Amino acid sequence: MKKIRSIADISALNGQVEHILTLFSGSLDSTYLLELLKDSNVKVTALAVDMGDGIDSKSLSHIADHYGVDLIIEDGRQSFVEHSIVSAIQAQAMYLGDYPVSSSLSRPVIIKHAVEIANKLNCGAIIHTANQSQNSLRRLNGAIERSGFEGFYGSPYEYSAISREEKIANLSMSGLFEFSGRNVSGDSNLWCREFESGVLDNPENFILYESLFHWAVWNPDFQLADSNHSVSITFQKGMPTRVNGTVMPLIKMVEYLNKHIGSYQIGRYIGFDHLDYDEKVLEIREAPAASALMSAYRHLEVAVLETELLRMKTLHSQTWTNEAVEGRWGSHLEQATQAFISQTAQSISGTVTFSLSQGQLFLSNIVADKARYLTDRDNWEIQVAHERSQRTITTENIFQLNKASA
Repeated sequence: MKKIRSIADISALNGQVEHILTLFSGSLDSTYLLELLKDSNVKVTALAVDMGDGIDSKSLSHIADHYGVDLIIEDGRQSFVEHSIVSAIQAQAMYLGDYPVSSSLSRPVIIKHAVEIANKLNCGAIIHTANQSQNSLRRLNGAIERSGFEGFYGSPYEYSAISREEKIANLSMSGLFEFSGRNVSGDSNLWCREFESGVLDNPENFILYESLFHWAVWNPDFQLADSNHSVSITFQKGMPTRVNGTVMPLIKMVEYLNKHIGSYQIGRYIGFDHLDYDEKVLEIREAPAASALMSAYRHLEVAVLETELLRMKTLHSQTWTNEAVEGRWGSHLEQATQAFISQTAQSISGTVTFSLSQGQLFLSNIVADKARYLTDRDNWEIQVAHERSQRTITTENIFQLNKASA
């Protein structure tokens, strides 16, 4: 048994491993893990993977130095775009149709970096900090299991539950006072910023602080007045390539849309996520770029694909999203649905334009390659009626009609 599930399991690692790799974001939980490890006789390296929402290297270095551990910062943004974001757009990856999936998309990329570093440093354990009320627990563990990593892995918080207040108090006693004002747990990346726990614990009585939002905030300085408060997004064979006519790499495009679409308060979400035994927890998200890119893609695929194909594609998209949410990346089912979705994406080319107003993204124009929509309905009606009326009623036709009605 090589699974770490409690604080006692961490203590048991003494003498069994010489080097531990921790997943480190500078959050309350990942910092408290370093507090738990400070008296161990094991070398510790803290790994932070930049997934696109920015890394505060100064703060991370301060915490790492406080505990005397090595710090490694890896850039996972390009891997995240290539591995996850393109697939999420094409799959219309919305959890139960409510909000864009996010952390589910990032976990395989983070673990890929972690396993590579752990193997390079000969680490005997990879420790993260997800708990039983976070779906990341099974997603991270599952990704490590499928990676083939042979050391210990898991989270001490799975079976050892410690309140936020106790963690904050203990860290303050250790000399780290910056956590006293943190009242939610968060996870962020290039695609989405999400928050849970703390003041969001009780759906019947929660506090939604405006300060949680960084992108989806009304800000006239970033609004697109020069383009008459509109934005156009161009796709080529399922890949987003241009914004308002300008070619952009996807990383830059997502950053641009988060900043400028978000300035209209577009991209705010609130909804429930489910745990292992179907308990529900409340989560807040902001994802302006995801909102715009997935909406634009959906309009194009409806304009281009056959209706029956769209119905089947919807089923495959739901299946793909469920596999991602459950952390089953690389499963036979995930790969099969991905192949179906990727094949349909080859037909998706064109440009979608939205008008922007407070909290609203509204379609104002669509130009799709090989579109199935009508552009002149009246003339189409006249032409089709003329073509379909070209028939001759023969004596044999009349006889058959009379016989059928008899």
